[in-house]
Amino acid sequence: MDLDIDAESAAFRDEVREWLATHVPTLPSMDTAEGFAAHRKWEATLADARLSVVSWPREYGGRDASLLQWVLFEEEYYAAGAPGRVSQNGIFMLGPTLFAHGTAEQRARILPAMARGEQVWAQAWSEPEAGSDIAALRSSAVRTEGGWLLSGQKTWSSRAAFADRAFGLFRTDPAEQRHRGLTYFMFDLRAEGVTVRPIPQLDGEPGFAEIFLDNVFVPDADVIGEPGQGWRVAMTTANNERGLSLRSPGRFLSAADRLVDLWRTQGQAAAARDRVADAWIGARAYQLYTFGTVSRLAEGGELGPESSVNKLFWSHLDVGLHETALDILGPDAETDQAWVDGYLFSLAGPIYGGTDQIQRNTIAERLLGLPREARR
Repeated sequence: MDLDIDAESAAFRDEVREWLATHVPTLPSMDTAEGFAAHRKWEATLADARLSVVSWPREYGGRDASLLQWVLFEEEYYAAGAPGRVSQNGIFMLGPTLFAHGTAEQRARILPAMARGEQVWAQAWSEPEAGSDIAALRSSAVRTEGGWLLSGQKTWSSRAAFADRAFGLFRTDPAEQRHRGLTYFMFDLRAEGVTVRPIPQLDGEPGFAEIFLDNVFVPDADVIGEPGQGWRVAMTTANNERGLSLRSPGRFLSAADRLVDLWRTQGQAAAARDRVADAWIGARAYQLYTFGTVSRLAEGGELGPESSVNKLFWSHLDVGLHETALDILGPDAETDQAWVDGYLFSLAGPIYGGTDQIQRNTIAERLLGLPREARR
């Protein structure tokens, strides 16, 4: 693991910090039409400064920044209190998938618009009876002239209420085994045959949506990878979601620092001292783990099943950190919207991207080499 920050990366970090200090806006919730539009404009502002996708090649709107520089960017972004990324499904999950499995035509057509927020993507994976067990999906795609006809239902689709396009798996060979005969598609949420039904959350805002597809035509050009090989392609998306890009250490470093400040201003309650210290240490442990991942990738390694360890760690770090904050605040917690919102969102961490149970099965089987019988 290389912990040294070279002069070029340090200069990049300082540039990002200075730019954010003068540009970070306060925006309404992205789970409203007004807020979604505002966040889309913010993505364009970032893109104008080539800061929306810093690690991407310049031809797609990036800076060719190193992974270390991306991690530094994320740390500065969260430290500045910058808005959530409405394009995160695209730039953190679909983007890496296209780099690994997409064609040159797909990358040229899709990535620049994604980087500018001109096309915002929804993740259309889960189904009513196929959540973490995505291989149980029933949505189908059948061959037609020039492409495919997609039918079925997706649910809990992040950003789908206001997004432009979506990506997901569909079964193209029902005779094959569960993990085979799947194909990875991109499709237009405004295409004929698509119905998007927003799902209100407890606050009434539609952070998710159901998607119904009735013989929706998708051209061959919007298939990622080979037909029938969608599971292999999807693992690239899942590993990025769990392992590196979706939850950078910057998020938890910033929250841990806020927690320390909260503890100090609330009288330094002795009962919470160890929990605050654990959260602060955990955030920095995750930072060091990420540096290790960056070093491994820089040497030609890949994100693999180790990402499940990563996912378990950061999801529970997030919950514990926010629970500690609310306990410190006591009855006043109800009036602190930032900590309450953060806590409610943290509760989803052990579920989305694969539940804790799925991650533990992956760790047992693919990292520890345990047979299925040994996990009972």
